[in-house]
Amino acid sequence: MENAEVLAYWKIIQERLEEQFGQKPDLNGVLFIIGVRELGIIPEKKFSKEEKVSLMHIAVCKVLSFSGYYELSGMDQDGWPVWENRIPLPFVSVFEQETMLRRHVVEYFISEQLL
Repeated sequence: MENAEVLAYWKIIQERLEEQFGQKPDLNGVLFIIGVRELGIIPEKKFSKEEKVSLMHIAVCKVLSFSGYYELSGMDQDGWPVWENRIPLPFVSVFEQETMLRRHVVEYFISEQLL
């Protein structure tokens, strides 16, 4: 997928999530939403800061699993997904990391038929 195509899909994702949640999310916000979706549990209380970080980790692992970097290895005692790193992540700049994650987020939304 070309960068221009990824950016076009990214804008669509942001617009749809802004319509749904009333705020345009940045990459971290989108990852948080993916993490909550993958967890499949909405608690009665707000997520703690530690849980929010864990949700973003779940999302990163899920989207990078499309390229084989991570694989779901099971669930922990609280029902949270546990991911195993399969391929070392490349050492790239922050800009390249963000570009890579956006590309994988777009792939996630397409594969989950959310676009």
